[in-house]
Amino acid sequence: MLSILVPIYNYNVYPLVLELHKQCIDCGIHFEILCQDDASESSLNTSNENVNAVSNCSFVSLKENLAHRENRNSLAKQAKFDYLLFIDGDSIIIHDHFIKKYIDNLQDFDVVYGGRLHPEKCPSDNQKLRWKYGRFIEDKSAANRKKKPYQSLLFNNTVIKKDCFNKVKFDTNRKKYGHDDTQLSYQLGLLKSKVNHIENPVKHGDIDTNLVYLNKTKESLENLISLYEEEKIDIEFVRLIQLYHFLKRTKSTFIFSKIHSVFEKYLSQNLTGKNPNLFLFNWFRVGYLCSLNHKN
Repeated sequence: MLSILVPIYNYNVYPLVLELHKQCIDCGIHFEILCQDDASESSLNTSNENVNAVSNCSFVSLKENLAHRENRNSLAKQAKFDYLLFIDGDSIIIHDHFIKKYIDNLQDFDVVYGGRLHPEKCPSDNQKLRWKYGRFIEDKSAANRKKKPYQSLLFNNTVIKKDCFNKVKFDTNRKKYGHDDTQLSYQLGLLKSKVNHIENPVKHGDIDTNLVYLNKTKESLENLISLYEEEKIDIEFVRLIQLYHFLKRTKSTFIFSKIHSVFEKYLSQNLTGKNPNLFLFNWFRVGYLCSLNHKN
């Protein structure tokens, strides 16, 4: 029936496994929960080893780092059931009938996405950039997500048929952070896979600090420009690429890259400070994307 796949890096996954295990037992389904730490060598793995004492569950700490995409592919390859639930190790289950809701909504769909939420209050000022972007931009209702079913698809808290996943998989040729969901979702669109969006969110538990998230953003933009240049995604699939393509076609990227170089220090100070501004964050993203086109 259901293989629950939990990629981990330096996080205590044991409480999550216990909750998922309880709900699967309550549903009376055949299941397995596979957890795999990507060579973090974390002291938290002492707690994670307890997963191996729970029925139908396993935890493995890899000796060599695979990176996030290959870790997910590896888990999917090990899975023995027809449906795969990808759920990141830092997710928090917030509903008692989380598993049941998925089971009740699998019919006639290749992919079902439940959504994600961020806490109502930001844990600290040093996490406000990731928290604001998550809460005010990424967190969407199922009704909103259904308007653009492929573009709204993230692969944390997603159930996908194994035979469907095997047709796409995560692109392990890319080693940098970001836009692996974008590429996979685009491929699912090309295959006309049947996607459903439901209200069954998990809470994002491990929110990046401002500086970490800003650096991850740069890396993800580098991945995005690579996907664009290699024609791995359609221009219309990502709004940021639509804008970049327009600026490139009108020969405006040089101007934006120069503006970015002048204001980058100020923007970075705001975005890593106590009250980052999302409007400035968008300006930073556009400017950084344009600057990639004019690096020596």
